[in-house]
Amino acid sequence: MRSYPITLDVNGESHILSVRPADTLLFALRSYLGLTGAKPGCLNGDCGACTINIDSWPMKSCLMLAVEAVGKKVTTIEGLNGAPIQKAFIEKFAFQCGYCTPGFIMNCHSLIQQHPEADDETIKEWLESNICRCTSYAEIEEAVKSVLRKS
Repeated sequence: MRSYPITLDVNGESHILSVRPADTLLFALRSYLGLTGAKPGCLNGDCGACTINIDSWPMKSCLMLAVEAVGKKVTTIEGLNGAPIQKAFIEKFAFQCGYCTPGFIMNCHSLIQQHPEADDETIKEWLESNICRCTSYAEIEEAVKSVLRKS
């Protein structure tokens, strides 16, 4: 299959990539840019392990073609650089094996940006889009609430 050049804004830097029309954003990030924080899980949008941010909103990168990200600001876990939610995940022990953690952090980062006064119901609703098989969601909820309280 033929590839085409595109320019992506990823973590504040412009990248010119040669992608196939069928390449997902997850594949492009991992294979072409070496950004492996977004994880392949279910590859059909159910688990959230591949969650990144597109223009400050969470997006499952396995569901988006790389060409669809042209002209948008893509942020991966590698681009957060010590965001408050990352520190809160450590302080609240909001992870175990860590495979789903980048996706959860990206989702929670968007939640905090989009709903700085989120209530318990909103937090629970946002967390439903990601799956963790190792830990309870209580620690993740507490991490989000701790960041919201500090804001």
